[in-house]
Amino acid sequence: MRILFITHSFNSLTQRLFCELAARGHELSVEFDIADSVTEEAVERFRPDLLLAPFLKRAIPASVWSVLPCFVVHPGVPGDRGPSALDWAIRRGEKSWGVTVLQAEAEMDAGPVWASATFAMRPAAKASLYRNEVTEAAVRAVLQAVERLTAGDFVPQRVPGVAHPLMRQADRKIDWKTQSTAEILACLHAADGFPGVADELFDSPCHLFDAHPESELRGAPGELLARRETAVCRATVDGAVWIGHVKRPGRIKLPTALAFPEAALLPEKPLAGWDKAAHPTWQDIAWEAADGVGFLSFNFYNGAMSTAQCRRLTEAFRWATTQPVRVIVLRGGADFWSNGIHLNVIESADSPPDESWANINAIDDLAEAILRCTTQLTVAAVGANAGAGGCFLARACDQVWARDGVMLNPHYKNMGNLFGSEFWTYLLPPRVGADGAAAIMRHRLPMSAAEAVRLGFYDACLPAPGFTVDVARRAAELAHAPDFVSQLADKVARRAADEAVKPLAQYREEELAAMRRNFYGFDPSYHVARYHFVEKSPHSWTPRHLARHRDLDWKIPA
Repeated sequence: MRILFITHSFNSLTQRLFCELAARGHELSVEFDIADSVTEEAVERFRPDLLLAPFLKRAIPASVWSVLPCFVVHPGVPGDRGPSALDWAIRRGEKSWGVTVLQAEAEMDAGPVWASATFAMRPAAKASLYRNEVTEAAVRAVLQAVERLTAGDFVPQRVPGVAHPLMRQADRKIDWKTQSTAEILACLHAADGFPGVADELFDSPCHLFDAHPESELRGAPGELLARRETAVCRATVDGAVWIGHVKRPGRIKLPTALAFPEAALLPEKPLAGWDKAAHPTWQDIAWEAADGVGFLSFNFYNGAMSTAQCRRLTEAFRWATTQPVRVIVLRGGADFWSNGIHLNVIESADSPPDESWANINAIDDLAEAILRCTTQLTVAAVGANAGAGGCFLARACDQVWARDGVMLNPHYKNMGNLFGSEFWTYLLPPRVGADGAAAIMRHRLPMSAAEAVRLGFYDACLPAPGFTVDVARRAAELAHAPDFVSQLADKVARRAADEAVKPLAQYREEELAAMRRNFYGFDPSYHVARYHFVEKSPHSWTPRHLARHRDLDWKIPA
């Protein structure tokens, strides 16, 4: 089937659906929802059998839905209508929620239902639910809807419903003097990602994001109690919450302590060491160990790794290598494994080129520490999406086990033709060949975990259900394998042989020479692309690697 995606952006859900449908042999193209005329032109050029809208912020034009089946993916149960569907579900404390695939009509979200899927809600940020439960439910529902359309014998049914309004800041307002920690977290969770909750810190207006409960610190409700790394802690009537990120008026979203230098005046409340805290609190790097295996988690917001975070994680990893474990598993975070360097922090720096240079060197230091580890076997357990440098940081480990359904974007060119580093020129060609490496870096499209394994880039694609348990079991088996000592010796010998042929320092020097040109050279493409990325500039056109129907050699189907 020929399927045209119309979407506000090529977000994680859209990428996942794109990969799932492509794997099933459908012919796909993408057009960003820029204007009705652009959508109409895309339909005329691609002549799709189906238009799929996984992420829209406005209605599909009647000139399209009246002549072509148009499926809208709505993040709500059948009968739920209107914007802010997931926001309202979180605020109401729904125990279960769902995704509905419905046919576009004049009234928003009121068309006949082609498929739906449900999931259990958990106390988490909206963005986390969207990237996980909503995405998995959407895949099930969309695949079923496409199968039903293809079969031609299914009659979609209308479901009565009531439209809810857009959730506005007045609906999100927090009263720090009266609301409980749970109520405040629900407000913040329902707004995470976008738009945040309008509030004040240090007597200045801002929007709050990235909230975490704190069970030990106490103070007068609304009082700022402490800081830890880049987060600040604020008291509630029955506890406290950590605020990890904020957005000040006219500025970009940043770690709280970076956006508000005044945070440095708050008392610092560091955790003792790297061990995972025994109580609910904010902790971005955590260590756990069991059965000869150490697990190093790094739960960085949106998967972005600043210079300081890379340095701290390198310190934590080097400490981990001194622990009495045979295998170190790098877990990444709950919503992202890693997306590489921190573009927002770079954009906010006095000198973005200098901060870019510091950041890429810091993440290279981490990758090199992993590559040079001779005391343990290392595993990257990629249980969440990864992009750019994060994909190759994972590949620095001896083995990479990815969760089925994870989306990988192992390329840099979408960010202003960055060359990339993290030792990809050392890690990638031996696994996929020179031509394969060139194709991956040129491709610019997302890659599924299964595809990464098929190409030889990663080592295993594990089922999504029970991924964490499966990783722990496999890592323990690796630690207790009868040939563990010989496996470790073989690893050390391979690294020594590779070093004799071409030192890691040379790979790094060559990659960084190209990156220096990206950061300091005459071509501003990286700086322009970074600016538009962090400012979330509206799209004015769809990139050619997505819009196949706009290729110069595209032939309009008969």
